[in-house]
Amino acid sequence: MNAEVAEVQAFLDGGVGRLVLNRPRALNSLTHGMVTALRATLDGWAADDRIRAVVLTGAGERGLCAGGDIRAMHDDAKAGGAGTRAFFRDEYRLNALIARYPKPYVAVMDGITMGGGVGVSAHGAVRIVTERSTVAMPETRIGIAPDVGGSRLLAHAPGELGTHLGLSAASMGPGDALLCGFADHFVPSRRIPDLLDALGRSTATAPGTTTAGTTAVASAVATVVAAHAEPAPPAALAAQRPWIDACYAADTVEEIVDRLLNSGVPEAKEAAEAVLANSPTAVKTTLAALRRARALPSLEAVLDQEYRISCAALEGHDMVEGVRAQVIDKDRNPRWKPGTLSEVTEADVARFLAPRVGDELGLA
Repeated sequence: MNAEVAEVQAFLDGGVGRLVLNRPRALNSLTHGMVTALRATLDGWAADDRIRAVVLTGAGERGLCAGGDIRAMHDDAKAGGAGTRAFFRDEYRLNALIARYPKPYVAVMDGITMGGGVGVSAHGAVRIVTERSTVAMPETRIGIAPDVGGSRLLAHAPGELGTHLGLSAASMGPGDALLCGFADHFVPSRRIPDLLDALGRSTATAPGTTTAGTTAVASAVATVVAAHAEPAPPAALAAQRPWIDACYAADTVEEIVDRLLNSGVPEAKEAAEAVLANSPTAVKTTLAALRRARALPSLEAVLDQEYRISCAALEGHDMVEGVRAQVIDKDRNPRWKPGTLSEVTEADVARFLAPRVGDELGLA
């Protein structure tokens, strides 16, 4: 089985269906075609007895996936955003499929794994990080809120760690990704080739796709991963929990920033500066979305909320401006509108969360 789509490689390796994101020069950022190819392949493999488990990796050594192709989103948003709405719809449905996939889904989050890269990995059954992993939901830097189910992961991170990561757009190393629930195992990058080979061999002889067979495959995968895993590096955020939990528990972004600035902790001051540099509208919307996500009953319900937010963002100013500043012109000087937290009203935030007639994802 050697089906290959230009930007997604799909092939059989022993008992494993291998998916390789294949845009290394673009850090494997996701196009709509890649999302469609991933969905079609996974749908086909779900009923294929030869495929006992699925393994996702990225081509090259820089990362699994840096997210969606935001340059393409920028151009489409300026033209009305219809293409990006369709992309989000298919991408979020893919995220939901991965979370409920009937066979073990193993994601190797080696290197940069951000935004959409988190969506195709961190909802899988087995999530692996390496010493090279940098995991993040950095959307507030480009004027949108965390999506691809990331707001659910952030909302359920210990204490207020997810609020800190979402509002400040901070990155996680491997230890922090494990602490915050974005990953399950640490495997050094030098051991990944052996891990992939062992997964292919061990699943090739496992029973078929009966319920008992699926359990046996999952057990074989767990045994192989455990044999290659090592203790993770320390989680840097663990020691920062006291000020993070105290500051980010506030009800408003303004109060959060005030607590950060007045905490007397240098790292907290840096976090406040990061929050203030991001889109005020996106930051306030993110706080509201994370607080709501804690109470939503499922990933699908969170994805529905994220779709409303993302579609609303396409109609605003900040996403186009954020991508311009970070990716197009690279001047790192976005001119947000509104430009300050105080100018973003409750009604502004409510618009992002409100139901959108004729423009709903409908997963929940």
